[in-house]
Amino acid sequence: MFRSVMNPKVLATIVSAGVSALLSTSCSTMPGSHASLAAYHAYDRPARLPSNPDNVRVKVSLNKQRTYVMEGNEMLFVMPVSVGTSGKPTPSGNFRIFNKEANRRANTHGFAYNGSHVKRTMQSSRPVGWSFKGTPMPYWCEFKPAYGFHTGWVKHQPATHGCIRMHENLAPKFFRLVKVGTPVNIAYSQPEDATHGNIPLPPDAGPLPDYDTSMYLGDGYFRQHKLPVFH
Repeated sequence: MFRSVMNPKVLATIVSAGVSALLSTSCSTMPGSHASLAAYHAYDRPARLPSNPDNVRVKVSLNKQRTYVMEGNEMLFVMPVSVGTSGKPTPSGNFRIFNKEANRRANTHGFAYNGSHVKRTMQSSRPVGWSFKGTPMPYWCEFKPAYGFHTGWVKHQPATHGCIRMHENLAPKFFRLVKVGTPVNIAYSQPEDATHGNIPLPPDAGPLPDYDTSMYLGDGYFRQHKLPVFH
């Protein structure tokens, strides 16, 4: 087989230039940079309280990945969300929120730990002798058994196992606006997509660095929220 041989000095020059370019890119424009994470943490959306909480309703657009909280025909709050993938879709239809828990933990998936050793796992698959804590799911609002709205990393494409993830600064607002009994309509699209759906988005959380596991094993992730402010 024919192979060309490059002069070692030329090769070293090319490698050095390539590494320099890569470092320059990673420090300034890579999505996982400190600037992107800071922008994610700073993201927020305006919301206002209803005149009559009994008239609040929620509409979710699966295609647009938007949630609209409305009082009658008046818009109270619009937020981007992450919904289920095609393999594990978010259920569509008409529901009502029937359970709210500000400090919810999953009971099927989370973190197995043994001393300083920690790994993500299903509860049923944890190593023998290891302890287990479920994944934090702050501001849980359940609309179908095992399906709910909760805080999580919001990505620009479907990414969940069927739940609806909310940004950490927006989840407390949603939690305040809805109550047990609030109707929820989930559909492929909503009429509000055209009139209210084009909002600024946070950076895609996919490339961002995750929090340290200590945030999830302790109470840190439950405190990773801004206090809700309404206009």
